[in-house]
Amino acid sequence: MSDHNVFVTESTVAGDDAGPLADRTIAIKDNMSTEGVRTTCGSAMLADYVPPYNATVVDRVLDAGATIVGKANMDEFAMGGTTETSAFGPTENPAAPGHVPGGSSGGSAAAVAAGDADLALGSDTGGSVRNPAAFCGVVGIKPTYGLVSRYGIVAYANSLEQVGPLATTVEDAALLLDVIAGPDDHDATTHDRAADSEYAAAADGDVDGLSIGVITDLIEGADDDVVETFEASLDELESQGAEITEVSLDSLEHAVQAYYVIAMSEASSNLARFDGVRYGPEGDREGNWNDSFAAVREEGFGPEVKRRILLGTYALSAGYHDKYYKKAQDARAWVKQDFDEAFEEVDVLASPTMPVTPPALGESLDDPLQLYLMDANTVPVNLANLPAISVPAGDVDGLPVGLQLIGPKFGEETIIRAASAVEE
Repeated sequence: MSDHNVFVTESTVAGDDAGPLADRTIAIKDNMSTEGVRTTCGSAMLADYVPPYNATVVDRVLDAGATIVGKANMDEFAMGGTTETSAFGPTENPAAPGHVPGGSSGGSAAAVAAGDADLALGSDTGGSVRNPAAFCGVVGIKPTYGLVSRYGIVAYANSLEQVGPLATTVEDAALLLDVIAGPDDHDATTHDRAADSEYAAAADGDVDGLSIGVITDLIEGADDDVVETFEASLDELESQGAEITEVSLDSLEHAVQAYYVIAMSEASSNLARFDGVRYGPEGDREGNWNDSFAAVREEGFGPEVKRRILLGTYALSAGYHDKYYKKAQDARAWVKQDFDEAFEEVDVLASPTMPVTPPALGESLDDPLQLYLMDANTVPVNLANLPAISVPAGDVDGLPVGLQLIGPKFGEETIIRAASAVEE
């Protein structure tokens, strides 16, 4: 194994002998339940938690023949974009030593980039698969909401998150999506659109006649070198027959603000269950319950999780619900509408995955607002519940840059086809 602090728990769990993932190794993000194997969510609150069952996606990769090699490090409860908020220490970027791997699925992307696993599963609430895929120079897919079961995933923000695959190639990522996609009786939000889909087969590189809309709103704030690398990839797609045009989505100006109000509000509700009774450090059961509750959460949660719980609780509190949460939901509806209208004109939308190259380790922790703004290109996809893929576009001074391709609802095959053309 590498020395980049990729895994919280190294544990080998072998899948079936036969199947599409036979002889493949896989890393599982540490917020996905694994029977008999510690699942910590990168938090001291769950440092010793061992689930009694598997998440649906874990069962599916094992049934497909994959061998789990470990639980990948992550930002605590998936709250972060650098994998530096983990209670088990930061993960280093194998593709850019001394720099962050992105987050929150940084351990998953780093495992693939370092060769510690052939494949990995991450979860994407606001970019947490695509961000580390871009920073580590690998491929990451955020599926349409409902395409992949969330059963057995420790929840951060239920209406936004999806499990997604990471791999070194588009075809391998699509193959893993073939395995995990599809309806699940344990998750009422899942759809059956995967029944007749063949995602790996879509990675044929044929973009002749494909119309790609470049989202100008997501280029304006990006670093010049990132934009230059992104545009070079678009030129390659155009040379292969794709038609490139520009589009603007006015609602994206408000997407980051709306996303964080919604995500933090849902997180505040979801994390209320961690009270020291069932999970985490034990409080003083003889004293005042409120004091015990507060002491347990003070000890068990890190600074970023506390910050998001406080902000989310405030947004949901009496007198502020309509002012913040309801307005954020209105903005979300506007974002969805803008995307729907854009897809009436083009087949695929494109932007740089991240507006910057991977920051150095420790560089961003003191400025959470800048970390939140770093999500500007990824969170609109989650607000609109759309599919997107990040594929390597090149590098800037050795630091990876990703190209993001966004599709309409259940348009995974189209973005996989376009991403495979970038790869070629």
